[in-house]
Amino acid sequence: EQCRQEMAVRYLAGQKGAYPAVLAACRLACEEGCSLLKALRALSALLDGQPDFLDAPGQELLLRVLRERQDDGDLTLATIRCVRQASLKHEQNRQDLVKGGVLSLLVGAVVRHGDRADVVREACAGLRFMTFDDDIRVPFGHAHEHAKMIVTEHGGLRVLIEAAKAFPDDCSVLREICATLGRLSVRNEFCQEIVDLGGLNFMVALLADCIDHQDLVKQVMSAIQAIAGNDDVKDAIVNAGGTDLIVLAMTRHLGSPLVCEQSCAALCMLALRKPENCRVIMEGGGALAALQAMKMHPKEAGVQKQACMLIRNLVSHTRDFSQLILEMGAEDLIAEARAAHRTCEDVAKAALRDLGCQVELRELWTGQKGSLAR
Repeated sequence: EQCRQEMAVRYLAGQKGAYPAVLAACRLACEEGCSLLKALRALSALLDGQPDFLDAPGQELLLRVLRERQDDGDLTLATIRCVRQASLKHEQNRQDLVKGGVLSLLVGAVVRHGDRADVVREACAGLRFMTFDDDIRVPFGHAHEHAKMIVTEHGGLRVLIEAAKAFPDDCSVLREICATLGRLSVRNEFCQEIVDLGGLNFMVALLADCIDHQDLVKQVMSAIQAIAGNDDVKDAIVNAGGTDLIVLAMTRHLGSPLVCEQSCAALCMLALRKPENCRVIMEGGGALAALQAMKMHPKEAGVQKQACMLIRNLVSHTRDFSQLILEMGAEDLIAEARAAHRTCEDVAKAALRDLGCQVELRELWTGQKGSLAR
């Protein structure tokens, strides 16, 4: 209970030897059948924000509980929560747990406890955390390899898409499933497999049926953007009516910068290298919605950047759209984004250039001796 309060309390507990004490309590509970659940909850609270505490004996304990007590939903939930806490921003813990077989145990938990929303939600989060590359202490992680293992060795895509069918009205579970599917879409064939397994139809239906649920819409957009990395899937999304739903969702949640950013990013991906998709997006009001988002969120660099990239993709291969977009006021909005946000400099310049606007292009280096111009 103390550790749930704040990080300072967890740090003090760790300094005073709470981790080995809690771990010993977990071991004792495993051997004597006393309250293992309480001990695991204490361990989870201690690991929150402090994954360095978890050592090899602790990892083995978590894996042992997941293997030996897999029929107990409450224990599985508490243990997976420990795994998740220990994996955030800690690459070594992730790699050690994967070597110990945690991926099959997490996927197995989704199957075995497919009727429990809390377990499915936590197991999805656990799988997703294994695909993070967020530890600044290591030069590179195994995020891609872990995602590949989840899909190819453990059938993760099929399991997740099947699991969604049990929770048609639970937005929290569906949000986690979409977020995890997006993280697993790291290869061209994985994106196509999601479509073949019915994942695209699932996402489009979610967007249509749950369009008022802002957080869910954001995750669906992110997943659509991820699978649209495959050019064939781009066409499948457009043919399924995905572009109209994305524009509708962005318009519905125009006040949310996160939804606007993800919507523009999804449309941007659908437009990339696809002139026919650009036409569908234009006819569906995608450019106008993106510019409205820019007006609504001038201080949000993410919205401004993604909208600029979308405009650029819409006109880079189809210059006929340039005049229409300029008449919507694009030039001033893009110029304002370029001036206000350093991260928008290159994409804004590219958008203005492809729209046919006057852009000052500077040579940062001319081959002459001296430093780069700034």
